[in-house]
Amino acid sequence: MNIAEKLAEEFSLRIEQAEKTISLIDEGNTIPFIARYRKEATGGLSDVVLRDMETRLGYLRGLEERKEEVIRLIDEQGKLTEELKSDIEAAEVLQRVEDIYKPFRHKKATRASKARAKGLEPLADTVWEQRIKQGSIEDISSQYVNEEAGVMSWEEALAGACDILAERISDDPEITAMVREYTLNHGIIVSEAAGEDEKSVYEMYHEYREAVSKIPNHRILAVNRGENEKILRVTLDVDTETVTGRIARRVRSRNGSIFDDIISDVVKDAYKRLMAPSIEREIRNMLTERAEEEAIRVFAKNTENLLMTPPVAGARVIAIDPGYRTGCKVAVLNETGKLLAYTTIYPTKPREDIRGTEATLKKIIDKFNSNVIVIGNGTASRETEEAVADFIRKNNLDVKYTIVNEAGASVYSASRLATEEYPDLDVTTRGAMSLGRRLQDPLAELVKISPEHIGVGQYQHDLNQKSLQKALSDVVENCVNRVGVDLNTASASLLSYVSGINMSIAKNIVAYREENGSFTNRKQLLKVSKLGPKAFTQCAGFCRISGGDEILDSTSVHPESYEACEKLLERLGIDGIGRGEDIEGRIKEIYPKNSYTRLADEIGIGVPTLKDIVEEIKKPGRDPRDEAPEIVFRNDVRSFDDLTVDMELTGTVRNVVDFGAFVDIGVKNDGLIHISQLSDKYINHPMDVVAVGDTVRVKIISIDKEKQRVGLTMKGVD
Repeated sequence: MNIAEKLAEEFSLRIEQAEKTISLIDEGNTIPFIARYRKEATGGLSDVVLRDMETRLGYLRGLEERKEEVIRLIDEQGKLTEELKSDIEAAEVLQRVEDIYKPFRHKKATRASKARAKGLEPLADTVWEQRIKQGSIEDISSQYVNEEAGVMSWEEALAGACDILAERISDDPEITAMVREYTLNHGIIVSEAAGEDEKSVYEMYHEYREAVSKIPNHRILAVNRGENEKILRVTLDVDTETVTGRIARRVRSRNGSIFDDIISDVVKDAYKRLMAPSIEREIRNMLTERAEEEAIRVFAKNTENLLMTPPVAGARVIAIDPGYRTGCKVAVLNETGKLLAYTTIYPTKPREDIRGTEATLKKIIDKFNSNVIVIGNGTASRETEEAVADFIRKNNLDVKYTIVNEAGASVYSASRLATEEYPDLDVTTRGAMSLGRRLQDPLAELVKISPEHIGVGQYQHDLNQKSLQKALSDVVENCVNRVGVDLNTASASLLSYVSGINMSIAKNIVAYREENGSFTNRKQLLKVSKLGPKAFTQCAGFCRISGGDEILDSTSVHPESYEACEKLLERLGIDGIGRGEDIEGRIKEIYPKNSYTRLADEIGIGVPTLKDIVEEIKKPGRDPRDEAPEIVFRNDVRSFDDLTVDMELTGTVRNVVDFGAFVDIGVKNDGLIHISQLSDKYINHPMDVVAVGDTVRVKIISIDKEKQRVGLTMKGVD
């Protein structure tokens, strides 16, 4: 297989485009670096496409390695033919290679292998050929009775031959592929209660059937979890008569043989004893892998949207981590996230000290001029929110508040990283600080938390943890490099996700900064321990320095393009960057035809790089997060009793899953917009319509007061 050609075909690329991309990956360049600074080679492929290509490249190379290994293993047995070799080499998926190899795989002792050891394979061949149309099966089988070998009767001889044939059928790659396809197209997933029919979250699956070909991914994960918890019993139901009939038509002779009935029985045994259990496990695994891949994709996309939430500039924050018995921890932060003060208030049960809470908040606001209150969405959140809203309303304050997702805050606050950052603070204060900083700069704060703890997906603890970690780490890396980092303020956690920088180098950068003062130019990175020229090439363009020796250090222009940038400014007669000049107009004025192509040729760079430089000159250090929806602030709160059917509300999307989106509408539990209520048009996935962080207008269509659930719709809502 020519892997470059295969990738070019699958990703609709030119051959040379695929070859150059593979070469860049093999050279050890990071995906963010390739996506941003090697657009000429890749044709401008995005970081998402490049990661998909990298994954697919790994699969195809693994496939080729496995083909070579299987060919070698069969050849060592002396059973390799040209036809077999061609079949293996032509395989496009790993499953096909394994199907072909199955008959040659060394097995533990089986009924078939024991029968062969007793010398019954010739009898099996006689039955298999089905050429004998007359005679006695007993007479033919009796010839293989051999007491020394342990074959005591003609019935035992025939049974052993049938075992050999059953294994032969189950090992046939074409029959296996046919049975697999039939099961995928016609099989039914069946789940039932494993014990007494008690009430549980799996109640809908106590008597449940759904076609393998139609069952959605979230239901696969749900029945898997119920099965693992021993609440559900899950099986795969197939029309046995139909599938064995299809196998029989492939192996039975049409000429009529005394072994016809024997072959029919062998087919049934091969399917029921050998094929069905194997195929069921395989398809259940296949469904699970598919569901996990989709869940990981959704989790990763939600995480990306959360990380790319725009920072709230100028927010002087009072961050409140709600609680009951031990009170609500309060951290006061200035605009840069520096801790100014911390305390505890008790607006919730059992103390319900509303007067003391209001006095404390008023004192903080007067002293620190705080303008935003952030409340975590965990335990006691709504009671705390009520107290805050009443306080703002009674005092007529120009203060806004918002609810933030506190998922992972407790994990971070008790982590070694938090202890290293704030050794003198207790875990509760660190948690409150984290909540406030999530509003001020979500990306910088959330990178400190292992992504699977951020809580914007479904079934994350049931998923393949290695695959989940890889996907989420890739997303964080993409986001950090898309935004860029301030070299003089970024934490080691943030720096560790920059292209070419690991945690060890990140800590060395922070140590260098503390010892030598602020960086004044990017070249100083080369003085950092363990950060060599290759790492510098990968990371330099993503590290920003404001107010340094070189103005371009504050932009995403890579140092390798500084000379080209200076030539560009000289050609255009522009002195400086970010001054609002009509650069495109100036280019077209100087080069009326083929503007960018001619200018790029003169400067000696590619057109994509030229366009990126022009964008940076226009808006140095532009933050891509500015294009995201703004945070929704509130100054009131609703109780569940305030809600009525047909009420229209504005809310914030907190999570997107396969079956819909959860929206914060100001009550204790988020409301659910089912996928069927997201749009008047058919959609494949909720992500086609909404994303985490979106502000949406919704209408209530159902209220379940007992379960505290709210059903929402976006249909027909202005």
